[in-house]
This record gives sequence, structure tokens and C-alpha cells, in this order.
Amino acid sequence: MAVMTPRIAAALAAGALAILISPPAPASAHAVLSSSNPIQGAVLASAPAEVVLTFTESVRQVPDKILVLGPDGKRVDKGEPTFAGAVVTIPVDQSGGNGTYLVSYRVISADSHPVAGGYTYSVGAPSVAPTLERSEDTNQVVATAIKVAKYLGYAGLVLVVGPVLVLCLLWPARLSRRRVAAVVWTGMGLVGFATVAAVWLQGPYTAGGGIFDVSGGQVRDVLATTFGTAHLVRLGLLVAIALLLRPLLRGPNESGKADQILLVVLGGAALLTWPIAGHPAASPVAAVSVVVDAVHLASMSIWLGGLVMLVGFLLRQANERELGAVLPVWSRWAALAVSALVLAGTVQALIEVSTPDALVSTTYGGLSLAKVGLLARVIGVAAYARRLVRRRIAADEPRKIRRAVWVELGITAVVLAVSAVLVQTTPARTAAANEALGATADYYSENIASNLYNLQVDIDPAAVGNNSVHLYAYDLSGKPLKVVEWKGTAALPANDVAPIEIPLLALTDNHATGELTFSLAGDWQLRFTVRISDIDQATVTATVPVT
Repeated sequence: MAVMTPRIAAALAAGALAILISPPAPASAHAVLSSSNPIQGAVLASAPAEVVLTFTESVRQVPDKILVLGPDGKRVDKGEPTFAGAVVTIPVDQSGGNGTYLVSYRVISADSHPVAGGYTYSVGAPSVAPTLERSEDTNQVVATAIKVAKYLGYAGLVLVVGPVLVLCLLWPARLSRRRVAAVVWTGMGLVGFATVAAVWLQGPYTAGGGIFDVSGGQVRDVLATTFGTAHLVRLGLLVAIALLLRPLLRGPNESGKADQILLVVLGGAALLTWPIAGHPAASPVAAVSVVVDAVHLASMSIWLGGLVMLVGFLLRQANERELGAVLPVWSRWAALAVSALVLAGTVQALIEVSTPDALVSTTYGGLSLAKVGLLARVIGVAAYARRLVRRRIAADEPRKIRRAVWVELGITAVVLAVSAVLVQTTPARTAAANEALGATADYYSENIASNLYNLQVDIDPAAVGNNSVHLYAYDLSGKPLKVVEWKGTAALPANDVAPIEIPLLALTDNHATGELTFSLAGDWQLRFTVRISDIDQATVTATVPVT
């Protein structure tokens, strides 16, 4: 006997089709390269001993995916790069000669998405830039497979959570559980398959390889991350949940209350593994985002899973008296689940979208609006079904509510597909920040010499408002120099603006950063005092034109 009716299968297939026809997108990520030393397009008098990349959040290494090519196309990076939170330092061989160098990087963002890019700088004078033979783009087959796996995982949740809840609290004792058990086991299989597939695909996804370009080392690396740990925990919880489900699916008297309470606890823990392995864990308020996303998943699974039980079984098998008892209770459940879904979705949107402009100008915002539009239609249909239940028409004429439920299922299958694409899309707040960084064409960069050191000063965007300051100290031969203390001030003598202290934070031995607000346009005088020992220090001055 079939596990699912043809219509349920068709609804799920419609959702999968929506994923497959969605346009390909670049690798989603939170982290953004906020600054570098040398900066893009810089022309240096001598070759640097290292390249420093600073991102907007902590990143992790992808083996052999960070390199520096010299003018002759040969690698000049030496040894492994060092990772210190958001700062990546790449040692460079200084004997590469004059010309243009290419820096290429691929790292893993805090939310497990890859971040890839590159830029050039020159030594002496620019030349023809070297090219990278291999592509750092994400394989589109892998990207689509990840979306499909996420969709199957969501579909599996729907086929487990809602049906189990209905079996525990609403299922008429006289009806057989055999076909429902088949649906639940199908859902468990889908969740298990999606979990294993996610771990498998994460390796080529982060490395930029094909779907079968997976090694044992890659799998070990994935399992050592928060993403991998969350998926391992999910698999373990699935095994424990399966053991508790067996007696429940056999009959109403086979499972005790204690087992059912434990089942709820384990199910809640399993739901938390989805947000922990995704965007919510890297949001500005991670704890809130993780809980809200878990509530979002739970309410979705209860609502849609309950609809599957209604249209697939209860409206076909239950008699009028049973429907009269079940439907009013389910109607209240559905109203609560939808309310929780909308509330959780609103909180998610406020966190991930951030601004009205990001809502309409980013892919994430557009997908969120599409999801809201679809949910509004579903809620309208659900309200119609609730009116039927209140007027007791549903128990007398189940065909009317069955048609309404089919419409709900058809639209929500597409909603699931949109959700699967959404979790692989850069959040709107990050995309807007990326655009702002990319739009910053003006910056100040200069190498200032003293009798003790050379100081590379980078200021972005060198405009009225908030600015980021990065300082890099080198000895007179161009090697990184350990700094004991950093001090800085900014003044605008032409407008009688007295020197303002610049708070500086050391990121590495030779690299410090700070935030500076230019209140007016003009030629600002910046003074930096760098102390390299108890008695050795020198002060340099930079004139920064601020527009």
C-alpha cells in the first residue's frame, strides 16, 4: 500500500521543482573582506613580508585555498596562513620581483558558508596580472543539491512532527495506525538522508569541488566544525527518537506518558540542530535567533504535518462523530501554530533584514516577501477552513474542507521550497553591508617612514562620518615589527578642531585597528606614535583629505 497519496507526493514534487528552477546564486556568506594590507591596487616600493586579510567576522581555513601569485604566475606565499578570528595573515616570499601580484582566498564564514574572492597589488610598478587556473566559484550542482537536501529535511520534519502529535492526542482509537506509521518512517528516512547528505555536500561546497569530490579528510574537517557536530547530534537524536516511536506507532497502549514526554524533549533538541548549523547561529543575537528559528520550524511542522494527516487519513477514514470531535481541536492547534509561525517569522525578519531598503533591494528580502505573500494566501485558505469547522459543515461535508486543505498543502509545499533557498541566501542585512563595502571606492592609504619603522596607514572610506583605521608596522627592511604600544590623534586645524584621540586596538603584533569619526570635510592631520620597546618610539604624521 502506498506510503503517501499521489496528491501529497505531487505537492512535495511541486516544492522540489520550485527549487530546481530557482536561478543559481553565488556562494552565500556572512563574512565580508573589510580591509587588506596591501590594499587593492596599491603600488609598493618594496615587497611585503606578509599579506593581511581582515573580515567582518571570524573565518576558518579551507585547505590550500589561500595563495599569493607573483608576476610570473608562481606562488610566493610560504607556509600556512595564520587565522586569528577575523584576521588572516599570509607569509609571503619577498624575492618575487617587481610587478603585479594576485591574492586569492577562500575561507569559511561563521555560518558555514564559503567566502571567496581576490585582488591585486603591485611592487615597483604594475604589470600584467597573473591568472588563476582553477575556479573558486561554487559548483552549481552542489549548490542545488544542498537546497534539495534541505527541502527533503523540511519535508521529513513535516511528515514526522505533525503526524506524531495527531497520533498522540487526536487519533481515533478504532483506526489503524499502519499507514500513518509508514508516513512517519518515511519522514524519519528523509530527515536522516538529508542530514547525511548535508555532511557529504559540505566538503565540496566549501572547497569549490564537484558533488563526488569528497575525501575522508574533508569529511573529518566538516565533522570537527559546529556544523558537523550539530548534524552528528541530530543523527544520534534520530536514533533515540526512532526507538521511542516504535511502540507509539504500534498502538495507543504501547507507549507510556513518560516515553511521550521524553519524545517531546528529544524532538525539541533535534529541532535546535537546524538553526545551530545555519544563519541563526551567526546572527548578531545568536541565542534569540536560534530559539526563534526552532519555534518557526516546530510550528511549521505541526501545522503542515497536521494538514497531511487530515487530508491523507482523517477526512477519508474518520466518521462524522469522530470528525466532529477532532476538527475543532485541530482548528485551534492550527491557529496557534500559524500565530507562532508568523510571530517567529517576524522576529527573524527584523534580525536578518534589518532595514526596509534591504527588504526590497536584496535577494534575501525578495524571497522573504515572496514567502510572506504565499503564507498570506495560505492563512486566508486556513481561515476559510476554520469557518467551515465552526459552522460544523466540515463534519457533514468533508469534501469542502478537503479541497481547502489541498490548496493549503499545495501552496505550503512551495513555501518549503522558498525556505530551502532562503537559508542558502546571504541575509539581507549582510548583503546590504556587502554592497556598502563594495560601493566604497574612496579610501586613504599611505606608507609613512620614520627613523625606526615604516607605518602603513589605511583609512576607509576617508569621508565624513564613521571610518575604519588600520595600521601596519614594519621594520626598515620590510619585515613585520612587534609594537609595544599604539597611540593616535586626529585634528582639523583649518576649522579649529583640536586633536581627538583615536582608540586603537592591537590585532596582531604589527597590526592595530580603530574607529574614527570625521565630523567635517577637509585636510585632517593624523599623528601616530608607535613604541617598539621601553625607550624606542617615533611619531609620524599623515594628512588625510576627507570629502
